[in-house]
Amino acid sequence: MPDSELLRGLEAVLHEAGALARTVAARPYRHWTKGEDRSPVSEADIAVNDLLREKLTRLVPAAGWLSEETEDVYGARAASQVWIVDPIDGTRAFISGRPDWTISVALVTEGHPDLAGLYAPRLDKMFLARHGAGATLNGAPIRVSSGDDLAGARIAGPKRYLEKLQRLTPAALPQPKVHSLALRLTQVGEGVLDAAFSSGGSHDWDLAAAHLLVHEAGGLMTDFAGRPLSFNRPHVVHGALIAAGPARHGTILGLVRDRMPEFA
Repeated sequence: MPDSELLRGLEAVLHEAGALARTVAARPYRHWTKGEDRSPVSEADIAVNDLLREKLTRLVPAAGWLSEETEDVYGARAASQVWIVDPIDGTRAFISGRPDWTISVALVTEGHPDLAGLYAPRLDKMFLARHGAGATLNGAPIRVSSGDDLAGARIAGPKRYLEKLQRLTPAALPQPKVHSLALRLTQVGEGVLDAAFSSGGSHDWDLAAAHLLVHEAGGLMTDFAGRPLSFNRPHVVHGALIAAGPARHGTILGLVRDRMPEFA
């Protein structure tokens, strides 16, 4: 199937998944915690995960599968292509009735995203990207903001990073929390944010779709050492990250490298 046709198929699946999530949200539903960090999970996470696995597997039957809500068995994703999925990114926001949760999907080939879709149903925002073909929001091209100056730059991320950055560059403008990490990073590609941080401990499913969306919008997303990301490796957890347009990314990376202990 041509990539352009596959992207249209992905968009249709995301719309269906968004409708299912909103249906669950409109009635009483169960939610609980999981793992040592007691992260939240809801009926919507599981229902959307099951729908995505069924529909995406039909689009690319040979692709492997990696999802936050499916047990990670490396053999299940030991393929040249793999779907990397977060059924509800920002579950806390979903449970509390906030709008900034998303459904995040990427098709990754040999460690690098080829297709990406990020859908925020409550915000009516559908982000799509195809490698080498740019990124869009609701069908219109998006682009990162230009410039390298941090004065007046709109920057989001963990509070401790924003506080440290503001001590170094007081004119930077910290932005309110975005509960979906994928959405926070993608807003750099949208030009709503000039830069964004992610703390260490994020997973492939938090990052793969946003990574392609930022890059196809002309931006960069790297770790604090400036190294690019790679996905579907045996270890799917990443360190702290920076996303921004190329010039501003270089400015922030320089600050982080010079003051690394402050950002650890």
